[in-house]
Amino acid sequence: MAMTDPVADMLTRIRNALMAGHQRVDLPSSRIKADVARILKEEGFIESYRVIEHQPRNILRIVLRYGPRGEHVITGLERVSRPGRRVYCAKGEVPTVLGGLGMAILSTSRGLLSGRESRKLGVGGEVLCQIW
Repeated sequence: MAMTDPVADMLTRIRNALMAGHQRVDLPSSRIKADVARILKEEGFIESYRVIEHQPRNILRIVLRYGPRGEHVITGLERVSRPGRRVYCAKGEVPTVLGGLGMAILSTSRGLLSGRESRKLGVGGEVLCQIW
């Protein structure tokens, strides 16, 4: 079966790896997934990420982050906009997640941005997902 929602697949793989206590998760790479990983890294939700050149398809390797006593840094991931139901927000309506403890990732005219960045730049867009 062809994958209809690669971002949802990525979030599910991260969620499953966290539940299993894995240190890292490998998934098929794409530009949008690498951008989501970049934002997760910038916001401190993951340790690191890198794209590994591999045939027939590049691999995105995400190193997960845990607290000093092994507690999860990411407690929840949620896909907001799906192929069947797109969710958009204007520049003044960028969602805050858990009163600022979490974040939204938006697809904007300036590329993929965290909710904080899009508020700062004053742009709205499609709300891809929320992480807390």
